[in-house]
Amino acid sequence: MCWGNPNFLPLRLFCFMISLNDYLYNGDTVLKILKLYSEDLRKTSLENNNPIDMIHCNFLIQLEELLEHNDFLTAQSQKLREFYKYMAEKYPFLAFTFKGRIKSLVRAEEKFNGKIVSFIYDYYQENGKFPNVALIKNKLTHFRDLIAYRIIISMPRCHIKPGEDREAIEQDFLYEIANTLPAFLEQRGFSAEILDQKGKKFSPLMSSDVNLYYKDYIVNNNPRGYRSLHITFYDNNARSYIEVQLRTKDMDDYAEIGPANHLGYEKLQETERARREKIPYGECIYFDEAYERGMLLQKLELSKVDVNLFAAADNRLVNDGCGFYKGRLILPYEHLSRFQNDIID
Repeated sequence: MCWGNPNFLPLRLFCFMISLNDYLYNGDTVLKILKLYSEDLRKTSLENNNPIDMIHCNFLIQLEELLEHNDFLTAQSQKLREFYKYMAEKYPFLAFTFKGRIKSLVRAEEKFNGKIVSFIYDYYQENGKFPNVALIKNKLTHFRDLIAYRIIISMPRCHIKPGEDREAIEQDFLYEIANTLPAFLEQRGFSAEILDQKGKKFSPLMSSDVNLYYKDYIVNNNPRGYRSLHITFYDNNARSYIEVQLRTKDMDDYAEIGPANHLGYEKLQETERARREKIPYGECIYFDEAYERGMLLQKLELSKVDVNLFAAADNRLVNDGCGFYKGRLILPYEHLSRFQNDIID
């Protein structure tokens, strides 16, 4: 049992539970919302002897610091810009774009609570009991993508010769760039994180010197059809983790506006509903609270939210100028893009 007893009533639980939704209708800034929410989580943690709320509070403080202090982000982005300059010289006919963002408040909150729900559910299904607090807390220390950069490449069709396979050419370039990136950034103060690759496949295009660093969603099939290369670095100067994703344009289109996006959302809804039915109410307060907070966010009507610099006509038409919902752009050069060098007769 996580906390309390099996007779702990859901009504009592949600009488004192606070959620992000409680702070979204006063016209506050994202930073003020983070400050108020984290302070109240700290109070409820102490009042109710709920250590997971304290971890939640510290997670929000970490996000607040990323949004508030820009100097190290500028320095970090400039190092990524050096790789952009390297690519511009190395691949003159390749089109590419660099994007950078801090995870939005809503997405960060969804991820934090989703990780609790997933971990407790899986543990309960496997062991027939709930994990203790130490195990849950340990699971909540592994957030690596609050800061993320994306490199998207494309070989313009006008530069593809008859009979050539455009997708194959782009993947060759993608893996070549992936092979170069770790050493390039390590020379500039970053350390690539080694992953547990047990049971994973490796592309023959990936160098054996770097394959332990990458989550390869190209050769390792994803149920949604999502394809990308992910690598995590620790920025030793900023003392923060960053994630870098590498995709071709077709992979990016599929993830952002194609089936991977739509199906992922639908499957998430189905999974969440199924998990709630298999975990009894009141037996694990940490699961109950995380699940309820996640469901409240999924039901959020964005057009009714009053957050400074944010507006929405509905849940599809959104104008986010503060990183509340879509993520805050952090590259000082915005969407730094190189289109291509064209030779025109």
